[in-house]
Amino acid sequence: MEALPRELALRIALATRILPGIDIPRLLAILHERVGSPLDDEKLKAVTVTNLKTGLGSLDGEEDGEDIGIGLANIKLAVRYLWGDEAEDEDLPEIMPYKEGDLPDSIRVAIGSNSGALINGHFGSCIRFLVYQLSRDAYRLVDIRSTIEADSAEDRNLFRANLIKDCHVMFVQSIGGPAAAKVIRADIYPIKVPDVTEAVTQLVEFQSVFDAPPPWMAKALGRSAEERVRFSHDE
Repeated sequence: MEALPRELALRIALATRILPGIDIPRLLAILHERVGSPLDDEKLKAVTVTNLKTGLGSLDGEEDGEDIGIGLANIKLAVRYLWGDEAEDEDLPEIMPYKEGDLPDSIRVAIGSNSGALINGHFGSCIRFLVYQLSRDAYRLVDIRSTIEADSAEDRNLFRANLIKDCHVMFVQSIGGPAAAKVIRADIYPIKVPDVTEAVTQLVEFQSVFDAPPPWMAKALGRSAEERVRFSHDE
């Protein structure tokens, strides 16, 4: 990336995450073409959905930007990130008050998300993790953690794993093998959900696992070693 102030560089990096097939050099080229050089805060805030869409379309010869294979919702979100509004997702769910012990026999779940309360993020590129406390009969959003600082970390995957190291389960659209190994070493169980899914829908579906928890989950719930062995034998 060109020599930009760190905050501007992070905004551009964040925008590329939700523009499939567009890497940082390509987005920089589009921005220089559309708003001029050198890039600064004022120029990034001058980016519009229309000129970004047209710039993306011109890469594939689609000057009107209609058939570029990138959804309009993603382009709108990318513009917000370029403006520096990554924390202004109007569809984000509300964090609820929580203190340890409020939900007995519960686990903590991280969800990779790019917008709203959706599981629609890949582990290595999602812009945030929604963190829920989940029991057999209830769930509560207890935190929302931005991953923007991961872009400047020496080991991005390790940074992300450490960001949610208090969680027992993680739902993401996809995750690579080396990244999954780091997540597992952090005692987090990764689960892939390829289709975009409402976070609450997945949480409610997962609640049925509490009826017969696998060993790793039984351990997280504080079940005795004898109970965990009994489950393994039954399986």
